[in-house]
Amino acid sequence: MATSVERAGQTAVKSEPNVIPMIDIMLVLLIIFMIVTPLIASGFKATMPLGQHLDPRPEGDNEVVLGIDAAGNFFLNGNPIPAEVLEDQLRSIYGTTHTEDKIMFFRADKDIPFSRVEDAVETARKAGVRVMAAITECKVRGSCVTSQENR
Repeated sequence: MATSVERAGQTAVKSEPNVIPMIDIMLVLLIIFMIVTPLIASGFKATMPLGQHLDPRPEGDNEVVLGIDAAGNFFLNGNPIPAEVLEDQLRSIYGTTHTEDKIMFFRADKDIPFSRVEDAVETARKAGVRVMAAITECKVRGSCVTSQENR
């Protein structure tokens, strides 16, 4: 706090705010926004990571796999399904056979818009899916594990 001498021996408190720390914070925020804004404007493309030692089929025979092809069509366990029926079909699956785990495997084409993936995830969540596991592709052909013994 700054003080000033008004009379001999008496001091008074100045009520002026110290703006130096506020200016420092504002400059730091300005620099952060100057760096982040062009990145947001240019867009962000999310891609699934590629694996090296993956099981050729990580999901079991009784697991549910939701797929989306390059055209944006849905496939449930390899069978085409209209988007209007998808939620009801998933709700019936997770209401009768998969009542405990509620895990769904998800596979999507790398060239579809991310909004289509968001729609599929939201539909699955509404239908009662609690855990979604993404199925990734092999980084190099032939590097995926073909049997349990190769691990």
